Amino acid sequence: MKTLSGLDATFLYLETPETPMHVGSLNLYELPRGFKGSFHKAVQRHIAGRMHLAPIFTRRLAFMPFDLGHPIWVEADEVDLDFHIRKVPDKQLTVRQVQAMAAKLHGKLIDREHPLWEFYVFDSIKPPPGMAVEGKLVGFYSKIHHAALDGKGGTVLANAVLDLSATPREVAPPDPTRKRHTAGDLKIGEMIGAIFSNSLAQYAKLARSLPTAASSLGGAVARQSLRGGDKGVASLRPRSPIGLAPKTVFNVGITRDRAFATASIPFAESRAMAKAVGGTFNDIVLWICSTALRNYLLKHATLPKKPLIAAMPVSLREEGNKELNNQASITVVDLGTHLANPMKRMHAILASTAKVKQALVNLKSVLPTDYPSLLAPWLVGGAGKLAFKTYGRAGVAERLPSIANVAISNVPGPQVPLYLAGARMLTFHPLSIVMHGLALNITIQTYAGSVDFGVIADKKAVPHLQDLADALTAAFHEAQGLFVPSAPRKP
Repeated sequence: MKTLSGLDATFLYLETPETPMHVGSLNLYELPRGFKGSFHKAVQRHIAGRMHLAPIFTRRLAFMPFDLGHPIWVEADEVDLDFHIRKVPDKQLTVRQVQAMAAKLHGKLIDREHPLWEFYVFDSIKPPPGMAVEGKLVGFYSKIHHAALDGKGGTVLANAVLDLSATPREVAPPDPTRKRHTAGDLKIGEMIGAIFSNSLAQYAKLARSLPTAASSLGGAVARQSLRGGDKGVASLRPRSPIGLAPKTVFNVGITRDRAFATASIPFAESRAMAKAVGGTFNDIVLWICSTALRNYLLKHATLPKKPLIAAMPVSLREEGNKELNNQASITVVDLGTHLANPMKRMHAILASTAKVKQALVNLKSVLPTDYPSLLAPWLVGGAGKLAFKTYGRAGVAERLPSIANVAISNVPGPQVPLYLAGARMLTFHPLSIVMHGLALNITIQTYAGSVDFGVIADKKAVPHLQDLADALTAAFHEAQGLFVPSAPRKP
């Protein structure tokens, strides 16, 4: 009996029709020359032979009696692949039309009566100008509930499904001796006992972590005291690297409608620019996002006098951990959007991310990803969801202060081509979550020499989303003129 962690369960508790809590991606694939038949059917056969490699394919939710604790994962009695792997109508679509369809699908909740994943296959896509393909262009949109995995967990899942060549690797069959626990195996007494044992374990874990947390906080206080006099904890407050975010058109209540746009830039050149400015690849990505957001607001809305603040997930996953659950927290970064000078904007970002890194050195080991299960569905799913809905009602999100203006995630991926059912993946554009007060999300996936941006937003809050995606590409070209090291002149 595997109980969801507190963080995983929270994605279920706070989900509403306006705020689906799933993540996904839209991938373009090139079929091999001479491929015959349906890519949709090929994907179904391929996944059918790999389902035992990732538990997410076959497990579904079971809820505790009277909602006394977090739900648990059980094996589904059966998995209907016609339900989970669907074919989008057969007419040839443009890439823009495929993106619009993915946005529409991304705004719909996943049915909790089934395992929490859905795949959609586009059997025929018209190649965009500039994309040279020898075989047929097809598409693949996936969505998986965030209760089941985080970004890095998604990479683990991809490793189970995808291959390194057009010839799928041999996969060992499932272990026939593995015991399956279905909903029919559950006993009320055992379930209630699991609630109390989970809660006691979490309280014990909390007690054990208190000395470490106090030591980490104490170390931070000591360093601040050395820098700013003997002011103790009080010295931490004025030195906080981030304040409240300014109000923007992105900080509103959202609807059920989504818009989605993409952009791609070269990975090697982006990494070279990061080295030239003395930063990381993530710093360059943030500068590109900052510049694009600044230009978008100057064109379509109002640019605040204070810098925009980005909320960024921080992985807490230890090296080698391949569990598919969520192991992440959130930090915030100053984007320097109020600075017209691009170099000053870069320096502001470098300074902000340096402070974040220093803070995480002390606190990463004690940031929580779980909490006691007892009564959590009532406390978090009841009071929390009510507060969440109230925040999203007309005018409330617009009036209350925000801690961030936009969510930005950076997910590292493989730098070699991947294949699905014999088809080569060409692009890897992510789709993430938007919520009340945070109507825009930019997620970056690196893949096979490319940096693929997936920009998802509430359709009403960000009506010109393609302009923002185009601004990301324009910001990269601007960065080339600023940060690319000049080749040495020949004597």
